[in-house]
Amino acid sequence: MTLQEKIGQMVQVELTVATPDAMKKYFIGSVLSGGGSVPAPKASAETWVKTVNNIQKAALSTRLGIPMIYGIDAVHGHNNVYKPPYFRTMDPQLLKRIGEATALEVRATGIPYVFAPCIAVCRDPRWGRCYESYSEDHRIVQALTEIIPGLQGDLPTNSRKAVPFVAPGKTKVAACAKHYVGDGGTTRGINENNTVISLSGLLNIHMPAYFNAISKGVATVMVSYSSWNGKKMHANHDLVTGFLKNKMKFRGFVISDWQGIDRITSPPGANYSYSVEAGVSAGIDMVMVPYNFTEFIDDLTYQVKNKIIPMSRINDAVQRILRVKFTMEHRELAREAVRKSLVLLKNGESADEPLVPLPKRAPKILVAGSHADNLGNQCGGWTITWQGLSGNNLTSGTTVLNAIKNTVDPATKVVYNRNPDANFVKSNKFSYAIVVVGEPPYAETFGDSLNLTIPEPGPSTITNVCTSVKCVVIIISGRPVVIQPYLANIDALVAAWLPGTEGQGVADVLFGDYGFTGKLARTWFKTVDQLPMNVGDQHYDPLFPFGFGLTTKSTKH
Repeated sequence: MTLQEKIGQMVQVELTVATPDAMKKYFIGSVLSGGGSVPAPKASAETWVKTVNNIQKAALSTRLGIPMIYGIDAVHGHNNVYKPPYFRTMDPQLLKRIGEATALEVRATGIPYVFAPCIAVCRDPRWGRCYESYSEDHRIVQALTEIIPGLQGDLPTNSRKAVPFVAPGKTKVAACAKHYVGDGGTTRGINENNTVISLSGLLNIHMPAYFNAISKGVATVMVSYSSWNGKKMHANHDLVTGFLKNKMKFRGFVISDWQGIDRITSPPGANYSYSVEAGVSAGIDMVMVPYNFTEFIDDLTYQVKNKIIPMSRINDAVQRILRVKFTMEHRELAREAVRKSLVLLKNGESADEPLVPLPKRAPKILVAGSHADNLGNQCGGWTITWQGLSGNNLTSGTTVLNAIKNTVDPATKVVYNRNPDANFVKSNKFSYAIVVVGEPPYAETFGDSLNLTIPEPGPSTITNVCTSVKCVVIIISGRPVVIQPYLANIDALVAAWLPGTEGQGVADVLFGDYGFTGKLARTWFKTVDQLPMNVGDQHYDPLFPFGFGLTTKSTKH
């Protein structure tokens, strides 16, 4: 990612300025509706969906195609939308169900992210936001963080601690625990004022619910306008980075409040460049700059280029933002689907000498083939465009090559050569090779084929590599293709079909973190002259029959 693309991900702008041109020019990562901000008066759910989708379409048209995340206040139901029910309760399980209902309402308008729940502990009813707080008793507030699994879904039993989680499907939203920390304890209940309390008081009264929220996989945390003992929370590195990120191990992203960094100074915006430096350095990952976002982008770009803010801080912010976005895109679910759909067709000359699972630790391995480093080829047709696109610029994901690099031992040298000649393979003393070839993307009539051959240089790559070194061939295709002429030279053969964006699922199984379990859902022919040929036919003579698939066991346990 370029610096411009990274900083764009850190920016959240208001609906009224989220034009398609702005989204594309500045790579804006997030959009919000402020209180009362709507696409049109009394807007219907359909109008909301159309509005959000139009903004998303612009975000996806950028070079990397990273989706924007649209956020909205939903502190007591979908409260910006005309005529939804509004909720209040003190029963944790009922509140969880209310969270589920709110998530359904929000997703029905095309929005995947809510600025809720407010887990402030209101210690003074003079505070104008006291009704947003569940109680003056932190134990009640802790119990009512049960709204988070209502909004996001229940954490799987094997989930990693403090990692953001949003359940698969279109019925859940990312949540936001707010306002970190101590917003309910300001002097005389004055909003955005100073919370004067000892560290132990802060930890015992205002912090506990954040432990609960993080343990339930809350995706984001919003920083408070208030101060703690005179230090603005939006500039408090010790509490945002030191405590929330480092001590509590929170792995989601930290977001500012509305123009929150402006208010680091008094009056707000008096020294904006200082506010940018202080807020981002404190650990804020996504900055809510609703209107004048170009000033923020310009200032932050200048500060990074002049090493006032280190690139490591930008990378941390972007990594956290993308982690939440990928979680919401359900990439783990897609990765699991890849693992379970792969079919192992050949594994060594005999069961006594299998090649797969491959060893992660080896001096040097070769990765070759037209499909090894090509997301578009992995996804096939109906991806971004009707016929699909070859290349890596159409969407985000992991190619098979990068998945292999992610998986092997750090000491293993991975050499990538798209179409090596035999001399290159022989002279480099590779431990083994992985060849990834297959069909180009296509859809409908454009995919009709009378020969079902893998286009060149696929066959040449298989021949050049597999006659010189032990090899596993991975076929990326939408159907069985001609492979019999090359089978004798191939040590292991995998039908990967069209694995989509999650090439990591291929490496998961190839290197033994998971076992092969997939079975052929269609007959794999020897020659096209046999076609059509289906299981149950009188003269059924396939290369690999319907339902065939070798299995392996995980080497992880």
